[in-house]
Amino acid sequence: MTCPFLSYRESADGASFDETRAYCEAAERFVQPMRADICNDRFELAHAEDCEIYRDHADDAAGEPTGESDHESGNDGGDGS
Repeated sequence: MTCPFLSYRESADGASFDETRAYCEAAERFVQPMRADICNDRFELAHAEDCEIYRDHADDAAGEPTGESDHESGNDGGDGS
């Protein structure tokens, strides 16, 4: 099961991308492909167990993405683009 907070976007802030990019609705930012692997439960990873962003927001949102978070001030290797 894919994380309910994950979406893929082709554009942002008036700019369009050559390829879609993974966007975390809970963290309100784009995430690197490695983070999206967790969101998509790839490589024996599970977003409900391996993603601190999901765990922090799952209880608040009861599993529904809200897009109302200021979380993720830590460094997960993401470049924010």
